[in-house]
Amino acid sequence: MTTSLERPDTTPGQAKTEPATTRAARKMSPNGHDNNGITRSFWLRDRKRRPSWDRTYALVLALVELILTSLGGLTSILVTDHPDAGFSDGFTVHPVSMYVWGLIVLPLGWSITFWGSRAYERRYLGIGTEEFKRVVRGGLIVVAVVSFVVMAFKYDLSRISVGTALLTAFGYVLFARCVARIVLYVIRRRGGASQQLLLVGTLPEAMEVYRAITRNPNAGLVPTGIFLTEGRAGARGVEAPVPLYAGRDLIEVVGEIGADTIAMCGTARQEEGGLRKLAWQLEGTGIDLVVAPQLTDVAGPRVHIRPVEGLPLLHVEEPTISGIGWVAKNLLDRVASALGLLVLSPLFAVIAIAIKISDPGPVFFRQPRVGREGNQFQVWKFRTMYSDAEERLALLADQNETDGLLFKIRNDPRVIPIGRFLRRTSLDELPQLINVLFGEMSLVGPRPLPAEDGDFLGDVRRRLLVRPGITGLWQVSGRSDLSWDDAVRLDLYYVDNWSLTFDLLILWRTLGVVLARRGAY
Repeated sequence: MTTSLERPDTTPGQAKTEPATTRAARKMSPNGHDNNGITRSFWLRDRKRRPSWDRTYALVLALVELILTSLGGLTSILVTDHPDAGFSDGFTVHPVSMYVWGLIVLPLGWSITFWGSRAYERRYLGIGTEEFKRVVRGGLIVVAVVSFVVMAFKYDLSRISVGTALLTAFGYVLFARCVARIVLYVIRRRGGASQQLLLVGTLPEAMEVYRAITRNPNAGLVPTGIFLTEGRAGARGVEAPVPLYAGRDLIEVVGEIGADTIAMCGTARQEEGGLRKLAWQLEGTGIDLVVAPQLTDVAGPRVHIRPVEGLPLLHVEEPTISGIGWVAKNLLDRVASALGLLVLSPLFAVIAIAIKISDPGPVFFRQPRVGREGNQFQVWKFRTMYSDAEERLALLADQNETDGLLFKIRNDPRVIPIGRFLRRTSLDELPQLINVLFGEMSLVGPRPLPAEDGDFLGDVRRRLLVRPGITGLWQVSGRSDLSWDDAVRLDLYYVDNWSLTFDLLILWRTLGVVLARRGAY
């Protein structure tokens, strides 16, 4: 932990009487002209500070997708036959128009549509689901336009070939986006492809935003300093993980630390029009301005800006745990669990035999757990401990490595040999598909807690608004490596911001967590 607190500038009176954003707004713009709020010419903009990673990443992504959509057209040509095709030396002869459409027109259409859907913008790349939503939106536009053109102008094109080209190209693009995101995460974890943030506000507000941002290094947001709007007094005797600045010009600090984003935290006090003038000052500099209100546990889909007479009001919607999405979730649970039990039954038999060989006793472990709205049910799991594990629990209570309502020991002596493998690979959780089939659990949700822990108090009770799940946000964010407070925070975030897309994203992330065996013991 390091702290450096810069002293105020020596200019008499100015630092005390004039807010930093006003002084920043009064400064000359980087091109030497007074900033009157009119966007400068594209050719005069100073782009030196803007990081190049996003433009390079977007350009590479666009080129790869152009190649893949062309490959989708080629795939369609190779695997489908034109109704009027003839044969020459065993090869299907397609009209020239198919090659023009499949290898040139459609790929360019995909690229233009993705660009128009803003699927290459830095704010959406590598974080959340918005990037994929824009890709899907662009794909639907391409499908609609191509379908209209083919039918309206009666082009001599095979509808099967066109459909195959669209579907394969779309599949290739989604796969490329997934791979690109994984590569981007690896780069960000090594310190690259990130935005450098200067947090502006009081120390408590800035630290709250700091903690929220640094929980997810994959987001690519790296706080490099805190600018204290309340001056040095608010941080006296307090340690901070990044350097602290106060009493100086905001723009000078940004240039000094090399930040490319200014984040206004919480209720950072501004004089009338100060934030607007700061935004004007940053035009053309490549420095982003973001406002981080104290809504760190509310997801974007629940937050809407509703301007009233020029006043942007942040409207926070109520959590939606109903509707067509909830029906689709229930249907997905039942169908997936039934198919899973059918397909995995041979694996279940092998695991049962291994457990019996390791230790005589039941194959399954059943325990009362608390479900939705406090209803109790018996959870199904493969037994991974010796039969007398519950009796030996009291002897190990002082070795608990977690807090809250959890009990975990990294090298628990009660675990049978095959049980360690089952836990590391999460195979011991598979019988909970039975609970999902009966409607007691879901594929995705907060983990079910033991019933003997009694009536959950405070915020923990909110977990009971949804059915517990086999996997969840807690599992894909660290599992047993997280503290109880972090586990509760993640579960409450899931409950308050649930969506079907969120569930599908967690299921996708679960695959990577299981393969990596992170936090499982």
